[in-house]
Order: sequence, then C-alpha cells, then structure tokens
Amino acid sequence: MKERGMISSNVAVDLDEVVRFLDAELNVAEIPDYTGAMNGLQLANSGKVTKVGSAVDASLPVIEKAVAAGVDLLIVHHGLFWQGAQKIVAAQYDKLKIAMDADMAIYSSHIPLDIHKLYGNNVLLSRAIGMNEAEAYYDWKGVTLGLKQKLDVSIDALLKSVECAVGGAVHVCRGRKSSDVGMVGVITGGAGSEVQAMAAAGIDTFITGEGPHWSFPLAEELGLNVIYAGHYATETFGVREIMNLLSNKYSVSKHYVNHPTGL
Repeated sequence: MKERGMISSNVAVDLDEVVRFLDAELNVAEIPDYTGAMNGLQLANSGKVTKVGSAVDASLPVIEKAVAAGVDLLIVHHGLFWQGAQKIVAAQYDKLKIAMDADMAIYSSHIPLDIHKLYGNNVLLSRAIGMNEAEAYYDWKGVTLGLKQKLDVSIDALLKSVECAVGGAVHVCRGRKSSDVGMVGVITGGAGSEVQAMAAAGIDTFITGEGPHWSFPLAEELGLNVIYAGHYATETFGVREIMNLLSNKYSVSKHYVNHPTGL
C-alpha cells in the first residue's frame, strides 16, 4: 500500500547535491554540537537518491526497517557515533554492513535540526501546541536552544495539547502554585537537567522530552511546572519535516521509520 502523500517516481538525484542542500539549509558548519553528533553525511552510498527516509535514531532495527522499505538516504536525528570511536564489531558492524550492502546513505542532524526556524523540533512542537508567537531563549555555546511564549491557558489544557502533539501520554511535575501555565518554554529531547536554568530564565512551565530523577523534586522546589513529553516523541518532528521537504523538492518517494523507545 502506498504511503499517504508518497510520490511514486523513478527519479534519481545526486547524493552530493542533496547533501549540499541539507548542509546549507541546516547551517551545519556554523552550529555547535556534542562531539558524537558528527552532523552531516555520516555514511555515503554510490551517489544516487531515489527514496528518502527519516527516523529519530540510527539504530540497528531502524536501519533494517529502512533497508526493507527501499530507502537509499536515511535522515536521522541521533546518528551513528554518539559513543565516540568504537570498534566495528557486533551491532556497529551489522549496522554499517546492512546499510552499505543496500547502498543506503545516512545523514544526521542534531542541534541544527532542533533549532531550525522552519523545520526544527522546537518550532514544530511549539506551533503544534499553540505557541505561534514564540521567541528564542536560553543560550548554549552561542546559539539559542529554546522557544518561549506566555500562554493564557491552564496546565490541564496545555497537557492535552502536548499529548495530542506527541501522540501519547506525558508525565508532569506540577510545581507552579497557579493553575495557569504562565511563560512556557520548549526545548525538546533531554533538557530536563536544565530546570534550574529554566527557572532563572523566567520560565513557569517547561516542556522537554526527559530528565533525571532529581529534576522533578528540584522543579517542585523551584515552583516550576515540567512536562516530560518523551525524548523520542518530542524529536520526531524535524526528521519528518526534512523528509517531506526533500521528497517535494526532488520528487523522490519517502518513508518514515517509526521505532519509538518509550523514553
């Protein structure tokens, strides 16, 4: 069965052209990141793209699913090298061999895709919950990671919006005394350890993916609401949007690889 919105085409696009476009659009060269992110093309293929796929993680099950779907360029948020230099054995060997045998390239974008003004996880999640006039905040290595906006809604109403946006239940710390949410901040992924910084930045309700255990009691003490909406669930937005962009721009087919971690 054809995926809704999928383009059926035998068009083959040069991989180098697609990579140049992505590097420029996502400003890969200028945006800092964690060492293991290694943003950009992480694994080449023979040079052609006919079907673009996307996923949150470049894990072995994801790569197997992408290959089975005929993807020859996989866009991911978390790439192949988060643990740094590794021996090419066991799962690391399997991932590379399966992808290379199938002639599938892998392109990764972490912080550049989180903060992009059009295709980023933060802006897409923010808009999905009604933050249409959000402004950037929270400096990290010279870039602003999050988006914030004051909302005149109750915490219960916001929770429903977030659950609808991420497609599932969320966990909440109701640290704020008032029932309204006040200034809402959004940083997707694993920013829960930044609750102290969020309170200092004037955030009343913080939406992120996950955080350490201690972030919950600290948020209560700080009078900060925290909505833990899932690391995976908050970071599906960007890779999907980039996949759609490439599919439309180059008239190639597409396939999203859904492999949730539940975290």
